[in-house]
Amino acid sequence: MEIQLGDITKSKADAIVNAANTSLLGGGGVDGAIHRAAGPKLLAACRKFNGCPTGEARITPGFLLPAKFVIHTPGPIWQGGQKHEAQLLRNSYQNSLALAEKYACQTVAFPSISTGVYAYPLAAAANIAVATIQNFLKQAKQVQQVTMICFDEVTMRAYQRALTDHLKNTGK
Repeated sequence: MEIQLGDITKSKADAIVNAANTSLLGGGGVDGAIHRAAGPKLLAACRKFNGCPTGEARITPGFLLPAKFVIHTPGPIWQGGQKHEAQLLRNSYQNSLALAEKYACQTVAFPSISTGVYAYPLAAAANIAVATIQNFLKQAKQVQQVTMICFDEVTMRAYQRALTDHLKNTGK
């Protein structure tokens, strides 16, 4: 697992993950950036799903992106932590990775799901993401490399801290 500062729309991973909304029809932040970079065929492909529930995932071609696939997952909107947000966030990462595995993707790039306008606390989200990804990689047959592509330095440091803590706590 790697953590990088950058623009996920430029990632050459086999699959990039889109922190989508439940309509899958584009929005702000990373969702809007991915839709703009992929071109109008992405919107047409997403329309066919008629949305996606929070925590689930759907896959489309990458179209004009360097990535072969885009995996769309709506993360939870933070509502104070009493509405199963942690489990829904885990599900977003787990279900995205399961789709990557099913489609034989060896490399996957994630943004920080739910920590933008959905207001999930960054440190808590980073801990969930890192633990879920690390646990998945232990049994993955196809997925070999997962990269967290962070939009800014604050996010990158939070994920670096979460990865360091996870490795320390699991004895790696």
